[in-house]
Amino acid sequence: MPRGTAGTGRVMAQIAMVMNLDKCIGCHTCSVTCKQTWTNRSGMEYVWFNNVETRPGLGYPRRFEDQDKWRGGWKLNRRGRLQLRQGGRLFKMASIFANPVQPVIKDYYEPWTYDYRNLTNAPLGEDYPVAEPRSLITGKPMKIEWSPNWDDDLGGAPELAPRDPNVEKMRAEVGERIRFSFEQTFMFYLPRICEHCLNPACAAACPSGAIYKRAEDGIVLVDQDRCRGWRQCVTGCPYKKIYFNHRTGKAEKCTFCYPRVEVGLPTVCSETCVGRLRYLGVVLYDADKVTAAASVKDDKDLYEAQLGLFLDPEDPEVRRAAERDGIAHDWIEAARRSPVHALISTYKVALPLHPEYRTMPMVWYIPPLSPVVEAVSDSGHDGEDAGNLFGAIDALRIPLEYLAELFTAGDTAPVKASLGKLAAMRSHMRDINLGRTPDGSAAEAVGMTGDQIQEMFHLLAVAKYEDRYVIPTAAQADARRLEESALPDGCSLDYEDGPGMGADGPFGADSGRTSLPLVTIESFHAARSRQNADEEEPMP
Repeated sequence: MPRGTAGTGRVMAQIAMVMNLDKCIGCHTCSVTCKQTWTNRSGMEYVWFNNVETRPGLGYPRRFEDQDKWRGGWKLNRRGRLQLRQGGRLFKMASIFANPVQPVIKDYYEPWTYDYRNLTNAPLGEDYPVAEPRSLITGKPMKIEWSPNWDDDLGGAPELAPRDPNVEKMRAEVGERIRFSFEQTFMFYLPRICEHCLNPACAAACPSGAIYKRAEDGIVLVDQDRCRGWRQCVTGCPYKKIYFNHRTGKAEKCTFCYPRVEVGLPTVCSETCVGRLRYLGVVLYDADKVTAAASVKDDKDLYEAQLGLFLDPEDPEVRRAAERDGIAHDWIEAARRSPVHALISTYKVALPLHPEYRTMPMVWYIPPLSPVVEAVSDSGHDGEDAGNLFGAIDALRIPLEYLAELFTAGDTAPVKASLGKLAAMRSHMRDINLGRTPDGSAAEAVGMTGDQIQEMFHLLAVAKYEDRYVIPTAAQADARRLEESALPDGCSLDYEDGPGMGADGPFGADSGRTSLPLVTIESFHAARSRQNADEEEPMP
C-alpha cells in the first residue's frame, strides 16, 4: 500500500533534524555553545552532546562505529527478530554491576586545563615559565594524548584515518587504492548529536526504564530520578551519545534542547550554527510499522524501509488519521511546511546515519558534493558543469563508497542519487545566475523539473530562519502554565548538579533556578521576531 493512504496505522509526530554537510566549515561553534549550555559543570568535563568530526577519521569516542567491539544497536537473531547486539537479559544480569563493554576515559579523552598561575607566580629565572597541563578529573599533571577533535582537518591522517571503521569495511573491495593520498581531494565534517531514534537501543538496554521516548515529539530523554547508573545504555547506543556523569552517578544525553523546542525555539546547536546547515521540522510516521521496518533482512534495504515509515502530511487521509490519534492541528500544519520532510521524503537528498544499526535514526544528513566539485576543478575542468559533475560522481568511487558506508549501509545508489540532484541544482542555478535560460537537461537527468530544482535551491541555499526551523507551539498554553507554576521551586532540570541548578540555564542568564521571575514564553517569541525583522522594532 502506498505511503500516506487509507490503512495508516497509529500516526505519531517526531521533531527531526537534517544537516547539510556541504555547508559545515568545521568551526565547532555548535559544540562550544552546546557545551556551555548543557555540560559545562563538574562530572561532565569529557562530555560533548554535540561534536564535529573530520571524515575520514576515528570519531568521538575513538572508533565508536566498531560495533564488533562496542556491541551497540540491534541485530537480527536466527528467527529474524530484533535483538540487542550487546546481548539479552542474561548478559544484563551478569554485567549489571560491572559492564565491561563500554568506552573508557581514554577512548573519549581526559579533559584538561593549564596551570596558568605558574605563568605569574614562577620565581624569576633564565627560563620562561610554562602552564603545565592538568587533568580536570584528577587535578594532577598529565600528558595530552587525545581529544574529541584530535584528528581535526585530517590531522595525522596517514596514521589515524586507516583505522576508521568505514575505511576498513571498504578496504576489502577497493584494496590498495585507499592509501590516504585521496585525503587531498576528499574530506568533510560530520556534526553529530543524539539521533533520537524511532527504535532506540538505549531505551531497550536500560534495566531501570529511565530512558524514554516522549510521545508528543519523539525526543529521547533520561529520567534522572529513575536512573541507577547501570551504564547499559552506554553500551546499547551504537552512536555512543549517552554519557556517564561520574559525579552524580547518572546517565546523561542530548536533550534536543526540549525546553527551547517546547516554546518554538530551535536547538542551541541550530541557533548558533555559522553555516546555517541545520533544519528542524515535524515528521509524521506510522508507529505500528517501526518494528517491521527495523527488521528487514538486508541492511541495504533499511534506508528505504525507514523512508516507508514517513507519511505524507498533504494526504487528507493522513491528516484525518493524525487528528484521530490526537496530534494537534498546529503540528499537522507544521508537518506540511516541514523542511525536514521536504529534504527526506520529497527531494530525497537527506540520508540516515548508519541505518544498519537498526535504531531508525531521526537526524539525517545531506551528503557533501563539495569534494567532488573540488576534484573536478583541480583536474582543470569546469567544476560547475553538470556533465563533468555527473561523470565525477561515477568516477570517484572511493568517496562514493565511503559515504555509502556512513549513510546507506554500503548501498551506493541512494548516495549517487542524492549527489546527482545536488549536482543538477548547482548546474541549473549557475545558468540562472549567469543570465542564461536552463535547458532543463540537468533537472531531467535526475528526475526533477526546473521548478523543483529551484524550490530545493531556496531551501538549501537561501532559506530564511522561519523556513529552516518550523517548530510547532501547539502546547504553548501548557508550557506557560508549567513554567509559571514552577516558581519558586524551579523546573525539571533542577536535579543536583543539573544544568538548571545554577543561575544560568538552557535559555541563558536567569533561566535556571533563581529568585527572579522566569521570562515568559511571549518574550521569547517577541525576541525572535525582533531578531528576524527587516527593520528595528521598538522595545515594549
